[in-house]
Amino acid sequence: MMAATNVNSTEYELSRRRRDLLLQAAVTLGALVILAVYLMPMAYGVITSLKSKAQTSDPGAPVWPAEAVSYAYEGDDYDVLQVPTESGIRHWALVKKGRRASEFVDPANPAGGLIQWEGNWRQLEPVREFAVQWDNYPRAWQTIDFARLLANTLMYAFVTMIGTVAASSCAAYGFARFNFPFKNVLFMIMIGTIVLPPAVTLVPTYAFFVNVLGWGGTWLPLIVPAMFGNAYNIFLLRQYFLTIPREMEEAAQIDGAGRVRTFVSVILPQAVPALTAVSLFHFFFAWNDFFGPLIYLAGNREANPITVGLTEFNGLYSSETQLILAAAVISMIPPLAIFFLAQRVFIQGIVVTGVDK
Repeated sequence: MMAATNVNSTEYELSRRRRDLLLQAAVTLGALVILAVYLMPMAYGVITSLKSKAQTSDPGAPVWPAEAVSYAYEGDDYDVLQVPTESGIRHWALVKKGRRASEFVDPANPAGGLIQWEGNWRQLEPVREFAVQWDNYPRAWQTIDFARLLANTLMYAFVTMIGTVAASSCAAYGFARFNFPFKNVLFMIMIGTIVLPPAVTLVPTYAFFVNVLGWGGTWLPLIVPAMFGNAYNIFLLRQYFLTIPREMEEAAQIDGAGRVRTFVSVILPQAVPALTAVSLFHFFFAWNDFFGPLIYLAGNREANPITVGLTEFNGLYSSETQLILAAAVISMIPPLAIFFLAQRVFIQGIVVTGVDK
């Protein structure tokens, strides 16, 4: 009986392991499929940015950058086609087109003269070779004046990021550690602003900044509000501050540290993951912000960020698809590089795991 029980237990354990492996394989395969679907538009954009204008407008062109091969014969250029013959597929240049028979020349043996081939030349596939147009990127950089757009965007993103992180961390610390009248009511009102549609406050806000303060055409309507924090950032930082043990603050106060010193020397160093997450959230928001700069910077083209500049570039060069995508790929490089460099701390800040007590 004992041997039979051990055999059954072993079989059950093997069966369970097989189920776990199949489940892990299914989850991994599903994740890879979702990732592939998500990355397909980006891959298409990168590949198309390496094509020429003729390649992007050719409906029969392959997905990868490739151009039709031509051959110079007696002073003229002729397309090289894939011609089926009795000895296999030959790469011949079409010299004279005909309805039932056409004449070709063999680029490998031009001295052999013209070769007559019977068939419909329109059904023949052209010979293509891999051709990457690297000059699309410097052309897009120079055409769009990318250096100016990049400087404007980085200025806007970093200045507002520093301001909103500083203001949000101070407000979050107050909600997390201080007791004051109507604390919960004020916190709920602040959280309620997250679900307030921007369209509701758009007209009065625009009228106040432009007509009352006269800030139209400047960065002030975009920078100054960020210096007062953000409800989502305050909420995220408050939740993280609540996970920090109060014993650390009490120890600092025993050593003579005040509230400000405790906040700067104890709380902020422990909240680096959350501060990094908030900083990256706002940086990506500012980098992708389009509507705000569009309405407040109207009339000041020199101050436009990348988002507005790309839209303007898209309208002026709508037929140059490869240049538009090259400019879009260039604009993706800085945020992607920043994310990959800080992804570990960023993910840790989103999880909000706290610290060991």
